[in-house]
Amino acid sequence: MAKATVLVVEDEKDILDVVDFNLRQAGYRVLKATDGAEGLRLAKHENPDLVVLDLMLPGMDGKEVCRRLKAGEDTRGIPVLILTALSGETDRIIGFEIGADDYLTKPFSPRELALRVQAILRRSQEPVVDTGHLEIAGLSIDPERHMAQAGDEELDLTATEFKLLHYLAAHAGKVQTREILLSRVWGYAYEGYARTVDTHIRRLRKKLGLLAYRIETVRGIGYRFREER
Repeated sequence: MAKATVLVVEDEKDILDVVDFNLRQAGYRVLKATDGAEGLRLAKHENPDLVVLDLMLPGMDGKEVCRRLKAGEDTRGIPVLILTALSGETDRIIGFEIGADDYLTKPFSPRELALRVQAILRRSQEPVVDTGHLEIAGLSIDPERHMAQAGDEELDLTATEFKLLHYLAAHAGKVQTREILLSRVWGYAYEGYARTVDTHIRRLRKKLGLLAYRIETVRGIGYRFREER
């Protein structure tokens, strides 16, 4: 089986070397870039399976790199794991709003990085198998084609957003805690990352437009996909 390719865009040499070494030890092929422009060029030409992206880059910063990746026809499907020294909630939310799939705050453990990379690749490459094609509440969700439509309009969803929508819709009417969603959609145990779920729900609702009300907040517990009424 071919190794998954991970592009690491990081301008601090010590961090870049540590990430490179640990990802290679975990069995990945690693590409490296030390600035945003070079990272974007490599992403377009090498089509990596995942981009590990620092936000604080010289010249073109990580936010702009992520925006361009998600806007590009050939790169929008590449999952992005953001590395940031900024631990504030606003900074994390910004990362998700520009299309990032996950984030790690510096300093981080190499083991956690490897586990996050593994989880992101697993959920982006494995098909959703819950219930097959769903037609519910004005939505059409087709896991085999990885396509979701609201009426006749195709929704532009990341791999994580698609899995989140499919999981909620497949369990319509049932409350899903943040812990369950992190485990079933993100692929790792709950470790205080509730905001990750909340931010993705916010993004998903925005993309659903008039159907956003179908994802209900159950205060103090989690979320529920509203059944047809």
